[in-house]
Amino acid sequence: MSTVTGTSGEDRSDYTRDESRQIRRRSLRLLGSLVSPLRWQVALAAVVLVVSTALRVVGPALIAFGIDNALPAVLNEADWMPTIGVVAVYLVSAVGGAGLVGWYAVVAARLTQAVMFDLRRRIFLHTQRLSLEFHESYTSGRIISRQTSDLDSIRELLDGGLNELVSGVLYGGFTLVALILLDWQSGAILVLMGVPLMLLMRWFYRRSQVVYRESRVISAKVIVHFVETMTGIRAVKAFRKEPSNDAEFREVSDQYRDVNMRSIKIFGTFEPGLMAIASASLAAIVAWGGFRVADGSLEIGILLAAVLYVRNFFSPLQEVAFFLNSYQSATAALEKVSGVLEEDPTVPDPTDPVDLWSAKGHVRFDDVTFGYSDERVILPSFDLDIPAGQTIALVGTTGAGKSTLAKLVSRFYDPSRGVVSLDGVDLQRMHPKDLRRAIVMVTQEAYLFSGTVADNIALGKPDATLEEIQAAARAVGAHAFIEALPDGYGTDVNKRGGRVSAGQRQLISFARAFLADPAVLILDEATASLDIPSERLVQEALQTLLADRTAIIIAHRLSTVAIADRVLVMEHGRIVEDDAPDVLTAGDGRFAQLHAAWRESLV
Repeated sequence: MSTVTGTSGEDRSDYTRDESRQIRRRSLRLLGSLVSPLRWQVALAAVVLVVSTALRVVGPALIAFGIDNALPAVLNEADWMPTIGVVAVYLVSAVGGAGLVGWYAVVAARLTQAVMFDLRRRIFLHTQRLSLEFHESYTSGRIISRQTSDLDSIRELLDGGLNELVSGVLYGGFTLVALILLDWQSGAILVLMGVPLMLLMRWFYRRSQVVYRESRVISAKVIVHFVETMTGIRAVKAFRKEPSNDAEFREVSDQYRDVNMRSIKIFGTFEPGLMAIASASLAAIVAWGGFRVADGSLEIGILLAAVLYVRNFFSPLQEVAFFLNSYQSATAALEKVSGVLEEDPTVPDPTDPVDLWSAKGHVRFDDVTFGYSDERVILPSFDLDIPAGQTIALVGTTGAGKSTLAKLVSRFYDPSRGVVSLDGVDLQRMHPKDLRRAIVMVTQEAYLFSGTVADNIALGKPDATLEEIQAAARAVGAHAFIEALPDGYGTDVNKRGGRVSAGQRQLISFARAFLADPAVLILDEATASLDIPSERLVQEALQTLLADRTAIIIAHRLSTVAIADRVLVMEHGRIVEDDAPDVLTAGDGRFAQLHAAWRESLV
């Protein structure tokens, strides 16, 4: 059976250990694929960072040398050369380190922008390539969240957090090595104090990991709720859903506030703990160093350098903590993004496609079984033959399988068993470009993209001339109202066709389909938005334009089926009646009953 998946992209916080491990591997694969093409730039950034960090670390050692050696030379021998040398080396290291840090910032920024450009493009291309099944199960708000807030979290990590981590770890490591080389006893004290430090860091990482994953889940819920409310604002106002929506949004916002407060409390515990360990380390080194200075076993300059190194060691740990904040948020975001990118189309392109340059329109179902899940079979062992050039109308109650049949012909879904073919070629083997050229579906939604009326009509044939566009509009009775628009065919329809009425949007979508000139045209409740005069205009156009092509018309308005050569009445995924409209109307079957009821409703 065909099943709706989307599980790898689910917004969840209750992963098992094995699931978490798989998700981490998946995220690392994605990160590796993004960084791999930039490995030379990464290597350059690493070299620049290492050298700049080393130059920054030599400062306290130079100060110790100046106090213990250069200063006595001035006082005792009036020799300024050691002092001048120390100052010169200090200035060169400081200026060189600053310059390299600036260079590293530029290189790192270029890396970040390159990675984000690649990732943003991948998400768009992949989600666009995924099958209709994915988009029907994965809400638009969650997809928007992947492309916006999740990518922002990853960008923040790459922009600042990762730099803070790498520079902080390098700086801390170099500082510890320098301290051990300068005074191994002070270095040993710092290493011992590293035990409580590691315990604190481990606690912070684990607690913040849970909270930030939960934060990403709730953040996505906030976005989904907002997008769905604004998208369906007409229904919200029509049914006065504002109070209940406000209550639901307040509840989600409260959850988001609470999880953010928990993350702040965790950081509020971590920061004082870090300060306490740093102060204890500094006190121990000063106390032990003071005893040694007093008995002459340690120079005062080395003690001062040890104090500076200890302070320098702990100062970047604050930045590492900020990185952990960014890291947790970005890790959760990367998990969601990698989940979407790991989704495979449930309707894949054929590996060895068959070309069908000139389709005639013979559609056939051979023992087709299809269901959206194992428990929900829509078409059981379905057979149907539609000769080329024939217009059929599908009639039946809601859930009878009419739209499912249309989606299978359009290959938005693949059957669980059996074959749907066009001119004897299995749709699963047909080349995608030939399939989309041969079969076009017009739905009730009549979606219009931002742009001009002409652009929307030419969607299926981008190289069409204005004369061809106008001819298609005339064929469906849309030319008159388009000419009456402010700029005619050059009028911008605004977002989602907001400048034209629902019926006019449907007529534009009809013109778009007719201009594409498919061999098979599917009308899925496509006249539902039209008023009676517009519907009559479309029916007149259909009688001419469908004469030489196969057409499948799905409609609840029985007036629409009058132009059909053949009517199929469906119930529970099976055809219960199949004949010409007038023959079925004259009988006493299901269609005759529907037709009689429809005529009575017009009286």
